[in-house]
Amino acid sequence: MNRVVITGMGIYSCLGTNTEEVKNALYNGKSGIGIDPVRMDMGFRSALTGILPKPNLKKMLKRRMRVGMGQESEYAYMATTEALKMAGIDDDYLDSNIIGLLYGNDSTAKSVIEGIDRLREVKDTTLLGSGNIFKSMNSTITMNLSTIFRLKGINFTISAACASGSHSIGMGYMLIKQGLQNMVVCGGAQEVNPNGMGSFDGLGAFSVKMDEPAKASKPFDANRDGLVPSGGGATVILESYDSAIARGANILGEIIGYGFSSNGQHISQPSVEGPARSLQMALDLAKINPAEVDYINAHATSTPLGDKHEAMAISSIFGGDNCPWVSSTKSMTGHECWMAGASEVVYSLLMMQNSFVAPNINLTEIAEEAKPLKLAKSTIDQNIDTFLSNSFGFGGTNSSLIIRKTN
Repeated sequence: MNRVVITGMGIYSCLGTNTEEVKNALYNGKSGIGIDPVRMDMGFRSALTGILPKPNLKKMLKRRMRVGMGQESEYAYMATTEALKMAGIDDDYLDSNIIGLLYGNDSTAKSVIEGIDRLREVKDTTLLGSGNIFKSMNSTITMNLSTIFRLKGINFTISAACASGSHSIGMGYMLIKQGLQNMVVCGGAQEVNPNGMGSFDGLGAFSVKMDEPAKASKPFDANRDGLVPSGGGATVILESYDSAIARGANILGEIIGYGFSSNGQHISQPSVEGPARSLQMALDLAKINPAEVDYINAHATSTPLGDKHEAMAISSIFGGDNCPWVSSTKSMTGHECWMAGASEVVYSLLMMQNSFVAPNINLTEIAEEAKPLKLAKSTIDQNIDTFLSNSFGFGGTNSSLIIRKTN
């Protein structure tokens, strides 16, 4: 079995459009949440969302490559460009090696709606434009990235709700571990527009505390009232340890555990037992005990039930005096949905590189069920050798990844 390492990462999020900006935002506990007035005009209960700029790809890609890219593909492209550069992967390497692609995505709502609106207006399918089909398919990110970067290995989309990005990394890890690929580009992206969020808002899932947007996302706080939607793109480059050493790559971390499970119960209500099995499986595969984990990046989205059940699951495995530091970066980013499992690995890698634990901001009154956790209410300057990242999604899908420094 091959060892699997991370040699590059890229991020485009409401905290910043590159790893340096994001690292500083994490350390300083800076929120990326704001108000989108369009949502109120559309009938949303909440106008809260992550705020990030639209990428300018005109100078980066020819028009024929841009026409099939929706918002989520643009974010994924920006993150992947940074990750490949960090990994030392140039055009010659892309053209002469077999590189795979696994990316998390579970909606392309804006592109689908725009296509249907256009058809209703012109009543002629030939006027929809050649790129519409490639924008509107759920595999839009992988089909665009694989074409742009000329990737010749495994190529498909992981669609697993809010665990999509995490499972993409887990699947890439398994393929490399088993020797089926030497390198896989993995990640997750999420469109940031009102089109894909109306149903969530209708469920009452969003925070309505719009008077102070930066304080609306409150994971593990007793007064949390819902999540804040967000998004962007996050990419990590996975490869075998032997491959990384052979080409002199800088190793950011090694994936040593991947746990997964399904709750097998309610389609939207969380559980304790399912996530606990995912956590334990990751530890078992990593062959480490809970005390060896220095930090947990919790899935905690700031919903009353979700945070409660995750806190109980973490406590069941990591309870006692050896509980590691725990925080939810969603307190700053909001819930980045399909991207979150990948972005939170990037956030945690940045913490590990720079020896700090990012704060769980807006935590003023710890909820009763979260009191057994060692929650970081402010930035903690501490060495991180091993971290665990949780991601859970609708349908009861759970994913836990464990990553450590390499010697």
